[in-house]
Amino acid sequence: MTQPVARPPVHLAPDDGRRYDMGRLTAVFKADGAETADRYSISEWWLEPHTEGPGRHTHPEDDVFYVLDGTLTFLVGDEWIEAPKGSFVLAPGGTPHDFRNATDEPAGALNLSVPGAFEQRMPGIAEWFRARDR
Repeated sequence: MTQPVARPPVHLAPDDGRRYDMGRLTAVFKADGAETADRYSISEWWLEPHTEGPGRHTHPEDDVFYVLDGTLTFLVGDEWIEAPKGSFVLAPGGTPHDFRNATDEPAGALNLSVPGAFEQRMPGIAEWFRARDR
């Protein structure tokens, strides 16, 4: 039986992580890739007031969200769900989903993507958001 590769623990102070500024959105990756053996990705997504998310999309990974602050609205399948601070939302892999901040206050969510290796797509995603908001 193969032994798992030892990985060091991760500790980040508040606001630490790999930051992707995308205009009215910011993603901060806490762990992905080598830190999780590509098993999952954990990031924070912060949206300014009245900010659209990526638009309706699907991908094979599950997308899990926990609202950290404010109120976000999530599309899961064909239903829009208002999710205030403390809300949990799971979009199973293959389910159309989206998110946005329709309020007058900033809002953010912790995102868990399973399986991981999501961050490697972030440079292209960040450029897409910046171009969209010009």
